Parts: sequence; C-alpha cells; structure tokens
Amino acid sequence: MNDQNLLPSLTDTRAIQITGGRRLEGNAFVQGSKNVALHLYAAAQLVDEPLALAGIPLILDTQVCAEILTRTGTAAQLVGNCLQVIPAAAWQHTIPDELGGRIRTTAVMAAGLLARAGRVDFPLPGGDAFCPRLIDRHLAAMEAAGATLTVTDTHVQARLPGRGPQSFTTDVMTQKWGPSLGATVTAMLLAARARGTSTILNPNAEPEVLAVAALLEEGGVGITWEGASALHIGGTDRITGGTVHVPPDRLEAVTLALAAAITGGAVHLDNTPVSVFPAALVAMLADAGIELVPERGGTLARCPAGPQPVQTATVSATCTDVQPQLTAFLTQAPGSSRIEERIYTARATHVEPLRAFGASVTAEGPTVTVHGPSPLTAARTAGHDIRAVAALVIAALAAEGTSTIHGIYHLQRGYGHLLSKLAALGAELTVVQQ
Repeated sequence: MNDQNLLPSLTDTRAIQITGGRRLEGNAFVQGSKNVALHLYAAAQLVDEPLALAGIPLILDTQVCAEILTRTGTAAQLVGNCLQVIPAAAWQHTIPDELGGRIRTTAVMAAGLLARAGRVDFPLPGGDAFCPRLIDRHLAAMEAAGATLTVTDTHVQARLPGRGPQSFTTDVMTQKWGPSLGATVTAMLLAARARGTSTILNPNAEPEVLAVAALLEEGGVGITWEGASALHIGGTDRITGGTVHVPPDRLEAVTLALAAAITGGAVHLDNTPVSVFPAALVAMLADAGIELVPERGGTLARCPAGPQPVQTATVSATCTDVQPQLTAFLTQAPGSSRIEERIYTARATHVEPLRAFGASVTAEGPTVTVHGPSPLTAARTAGHDIRAVAALVIAALAAEGTSTIHGIYHLQRGYGHLLSKLAALGAELTVVQQ
C-alpha cells in the first residue's frame, strides 16, 4: 500500500450540495464501528497468527491504519469489508508523520508497536482538532511498563529495555473527564505482552475497550475485571489469531436516525439491534423525542411527536460523538435545550456553522445551548471534524433551499457511505468539485 496514492489530500476541495425539505424514509445498513475498529487495528499488532477483522468500516481512517500496520511490519490487506492481518516477520519502529498525524489513535497504535518491537517513534495524534487531545495517561502507562520516554512538542520516542514490557500498575483516570478510553487500551496492549499480571486502575469500560478485551481474551490473554475499580491482565508471549467481527457503528446509526427524524421521516437500521446502543444514549435520544423500536432483527428509529427540547443532556463517553448531530436536530425542538459535554474541554466547532443556517445556538466552554425551533435556510459553510460535518448535513436536510457544505475529507474519515445512504432514503444531494 502507498499512502501517497491511497489517501486524498487534507485539503480536498469537493463540497456536498443538499437541497432540504425532503422527507427521509426507508432502510439502511449500518457500517462497522469506527471507534471499535480503530482500537482493534492497534491490538492486531499483538497477534502471532493471521487475524481477520470482519465488518470493518470502509473509511479513510481504516486506510490510514492499514498503511501504518504495513509500514511498521504487520502486513494488512483490505479485502471487501475485511482487514486481513499477517504477523510481522520484522518490525519497523517509526510511525510516519504523514500517517500518525491523520488519526487520533496514534498513541494506541504506538503502544502495540512498543509492546512488540521494544521501541517506537511516533508523532502526536492527529484526527479531529476541536480541542487538545492529551496523551499523558498513555505515556504514564508506557513508563509504568518500563519504557524510557523522550517527549517533544511534536513527537514521542519510547524505548523498552530487555525482553519487552514489565508487569505494571497504572491509573487511567483523568483529572476532569473520567477514565480515558484510549489510555485503557494502551495499557491493555502493553500488559498483554508483559511478563506477569498487570493492573489498570479505574479502567474505562466502553464498548471499544470491551471489544479489545474480547480479542485479547480469545487469543489467550488472562483478563479479570474488578468492577469499575481495576482491570487485571495476565500477559503472555503468544496470542492466537482467528476472526473477529466488528459490531455496527452506533454513531452512524444515530446520525442516520437524526437525519431522518429532522425531516419528519423514519429509518429502519437493518443490522443494528437496540442492544448496540448504550443505555445512556438511548435515554438521551428518548428525551429528544427519538424512539428506538426493535423490529425485524434491527431497529426502527422514529420521532412520532417531533423533536423535543432537552433540559440538560449530559454527554458521556458513549454519547460525545453524537453531540454535534444532536445539536443540529434540537434546533427544531420547541424550547431551550442544554447539552453538557463531559469528555472534552470544548466541542463546539459545529456551533458557528449551524448559526449560518439561522440556528439559535451558543456555546460556553463545554456547554451548548439551543433555542428552537429555528427556521433554517440554505447556507454555504464548512466543518473541520467528522461529527461537525455530519451535523451540518443534518441541518441542511431540514433547511429551505440548497446548501453547500465543505469538509468531505473529514466526513469520509468516519463515514464510508453516509451520503449514498441518505440519498437512498430520499435526500436530494450531490458531491461537486469546487
């Protein structure tokens, strides 16, 4: 694979044109989970036998991770919606800047490489830049595992002495925002290859972490949960392969549900049972008027009474990546809504572009306030991270006239075929060169 040919420019000039006012209704097949898959790609470096990750999302971040794996020694090939991984015969310890700077899981990928190669050089994470992405808990886990670190403003070098990671104890709790999901996975990957039993204090237990735990445990790693207080991992020098299925992407599912609901329509999520949605997310959507009904092996998402204002929606780890889309939807709810972000210090890059549509939206620190309903009219605007662009698409579907939205590169980092799915549901849209 050659990233220069494979990956589009960061300054992709194409734009999405959407004519609003079309009711969306029908069926949609939801892609594999982006956030789960990104962490499984990092875990794939630990496996000593061929591994197949089935049902992966066909997104740009998948292509970037596959290229990182291949360039650092682990052969990775995309075959349909499956990533086939062959263990490395030799390791290259550097994650190239042009690749590591495009994704937010760079430190997790680096942890897997450190556990196997004994050293790693990597750039600070890229991906969405709506606020600083701290990696202090990742680095603390690497140091606890015995690594010597050299950290600059742009790069990290980590070196392990001897035969690899030592067993360790590390705490992944952040000062303000709860247990770090990414740092939990970083610590798990290092512990899986350490000699003896390691302990992760205050581990995150979101679906992404559970998926990595399942892969490691199936491969022979000993994993014991001590409630929410600790996770114990018995390392091994051999992890078996096999086939792992990536679950449906709850974030694409919610994006499709909100897109249909804002137009007065409904969507059946064919391959996504209600159990895919964490309880906190179901409750948040219910408060906003969205019903998730089990039907025909999937979920019917509908909004029978129309958008409803949300007094205070507390956005946790399972919900943060739907906050911008929910904000766009709530512009059509009668009354005031308040959304409190509990994961990131600020996540409001979608607020000003939504105002271009005529939405009454403000942000103060981690809190977004929406006053509705606002009559939305077509706008020419841009988003600069995945979910912000998705929010603008949702607003454009409800706006009068034809909107032009820039930021398709970011959208395709997280959604493989969202636009074609929306078109199949009845949206009037096209991609044009600007």
